[in-house]
Amino acid sequence: MGSTRLLGKYAIVTGAGSGIGHAICRIFASEGASVLLVDRNEPKINELSQKLDKQHENDHHCIAGDVSNSGFASSLFEKSQTLFERKGDILVNCAGITRDSLLLNMSEKQFDDVIQVNLKSIFLMTQAYISDMKSSGELKPASIVNISSIVGKGGNVGQANYAASKAGVIGFTKSVGIEMGRFGIRCNAVLPGFIQTPMTQVVPEKVLNQMIHLIPAKRMGNPEEVAKACLFLASDESSYVNCSCLEVTGGLMA
Repeated sequence: MGSTRLLGKYAIVTGAGSGIGHAICRIFASEGASVLLVDRNEPKINELSQKLDKQHENDHHCIAGDVSNSGFASSLFEKSQTLFERKGDILVNCAGITRDSLLLNMSEKQFDDVIQVNLKSIFLMTQAYISDMKSSGELKPASIVNISSIVGKGGNVGQANYAASKAGVIGFTKSVGIEMGRFGIRCNAVLPGFIQTPMTQVVPEKVLNQMIHLIPAKRMGNPEEVAKACLFLASDESSYVNCSCLEVTGGLMA
């Protein structure tokens, strides 16, 4: 039997269809959590949900939709209550996209699309999550983990939209933690560096090699390494950690 740091916990994870979100679901389930997988890619989360059901005794479900849509975000928690018959203990906001372009070539739509998914969805999901909890009569201790990026601290060429969205996540995370800390609701962010995900697969090899040269660890990270940082922040082991930003970068500085 493996570790059970999330035994009895119920976690909602967005961006569960691939990359870091996919790894978070696997790690959380292996640690005893019941997981609600949320993503626009219904076939992907259906497949993962079925695998988790076979591998672990705890209960898992999935709901497909666009977390940057306010109607979907608000209805999600009503549906989750039906599926799990309880409120969530953990919310991980991992949904994200890139629309890279140099500043002078970037369209307004490219900028807006990234802000909508990477930042606004976190606002919508977090607000709906806490509002749903309050509807039961009182707020209870919980952990919210938001996926930001080291690019949100240091910026990056061709990613003005992405950097702005991820910097916004850092400020949002700290503000929520300050507001909700007195209720035992902790809000923290994880800042991945260059991780082997579908997002980085489209980066030219020459650019990746240049970035790897700057990383003290001399390699890219893998999604499981980020997921384990999220596990710490989601678990009771981090009960006094709030408004924090945990960098998972192999030593890459912003």
